[in-house]
Amino acid sequence: MYPPRMCRSIKTLRRADEAATTGELEAAARQYVRKISGYQKPSARNAEAFDGAIAEIAAATNRLLETLGVEVEEGPDRWVPSGARRSGPPTARPMRDRREGVGV
Repeated sequence: MYPPRMCRSIKTLRRADEAATTGELEAAARQYVRKISGYQKPSARNAEAFDGAIAEIAAATNRLLETLGVEVEEGPDRWVPSGARRSGPPTARPMRDRREGVGV
């Protein structure tokens, strides 16, 4: 019997109290394909198979959620798990001018 919780490498990709978005479905499908294939990014030779699997799994996920009564909206992946690192360059504090009376 499996433990009642997910393994720690599986991340929740949508909020339960909001409609799912097509971007979230694709993100979940991409996570699954990466996990099963063992590759973060496919080679040029395998890109078509990788993308096809993502599309098929996203479609199956859409059908599942609709059957469960979860609304699915067109839109981007808007979910950022708590504790996730922000993407982009780190923000720097403004430099202060060390001359007397400037920037103080």
